[in-house]
Amino acid sequence: MHNQDYPIARRKQESRVVSLKIVQIIPALDAGGAERTVVEITGAVVAAGGQALIISAGGRLEEEIRALGGEIVHLPVDSKNPYVMWRNANRIASIAREFGADLLHARSRAPAWSTRAASKQIDLPFITTYHGTYRTGGVLKRRYNAIMASGDAVIANSGFIARRIISQHGIADDRITIIPRGVPPLYFEVPEAVTSPAQFLLDHGLPKDRPVDEPLIVLPGRLTRGKGQEIAIEALAQLHSQNDKAHLVLAGDSQGRKRYVKGLHQQIARAKIADYVHFCGHVQDMAALYACADIVLSASTVPEAFGRIAVESQASARMIVASAHGGALETITNEQTGFHFEPANAADLAAVLKKVMMLDTAPHKQMRLAGRKHVRAHYSREAMCVKTLGVYRDLISPHEGR
Repeated sequence: MHNQDYPIARRKQESRVVSLKIVQIIPALDAGGAERTVVEITGAVVAAGGQALIISAGGRLEEEIRALGGEIVHLPVDSKNPYVMWRNANRIASIAREFGADLLHARSRAPAWSTRAASKQIDLPFITTYHGTYRTGGVLKRRYNAIMASGDAVIANSGFIARRIISQHGIADDRITIIPRGVPPLYFEVPEAVTSPAQFLLDHGLPKDRPVDEPLIVLPGRLTRGKGQEIAIEALAQLHSQNDKAHLVLAGDSQGRKRYVKGLHQQIARAKIADYVHFCGHVQDMAALYACADIVLSASTVPEAFGRIAVESQASARMIVASAHGGALETITNEQTGFHFEPANAADLAAVLKKVMMLDTAPHKQMRLAGRKHVRAHYSREAMCVKTLGVYRDLISPHEGR
């Protein structure tokens, strides 16, 4: 990936004497929607003539960030230890001062507490992106979550999240900017031109020569209960009990959740579908993964703040089936660009999957192309980057005048 991948950010940059110097703070740089957005905003800032620095505990996305021209400083901002968070505040302030930062952008709760303290030390604008639904509990939990609504500007990645911020934290809606995540141009390419699906299946040990009436259902996402792998396996078992065979690919890291993964294997063994469920670990080339899929599944049992899978799969002209809550209610038009099912309901998921499997070729293709058109119109990466840089400039301009 190179800076030429961000043409709109370059075209629409404003003429300024001093370029943007943006610091983003995020716990880790492995897989996830927030992490991917950090990479994309880094590319946009650099393409617009600015400088981008990321403070993080690190991860597999570092190489991509450096290739885009971003800088990385390692700090334990993934820690929730109060002492470590306090030390991080002083370190972030020092790093930002040395970098000559214009603005600090926090993307998770623990580092946001440190970042706000740092911003006060060095008198810089502080911005947050509310990336998650964040479970609520008692007073302390609500107070902890509230940091994400305390920025000088607050970005919500969906209307669902914007409404949640207002209802839970009582802030004025004019402090919130809704900027949906965007899809890179790569996903709009003809999938077969990106990577050979046959080669991808072979490289990842997935079923290449299966019968045409056994579709490949792909569920991307880290292996954790909230992503709904258990529901998907149960739905697959129900389909097989009706002699409607399909294959399920679970694409994501376990991130050390050995007990949960063991439970999944036990569930698969009990259902006697071991030959039809495939674990392929973390997948870097998501466009190739989508190209292999007949159906893409997002089975989250808790509402997704946005849900990148839903838009990426539609952009790739793949059929999407998703839980009917959270961001998916905005990004998927039910039975027009994809399908919804009742969250955490394996029987309803099985029924919807069967409905999709029985679609004739023409309406199936029409729906997939409608999904691509929908995403191209509303969820481009270029639009996301331009809007985010606009928020940065709106905050920095009056601050520079003080």
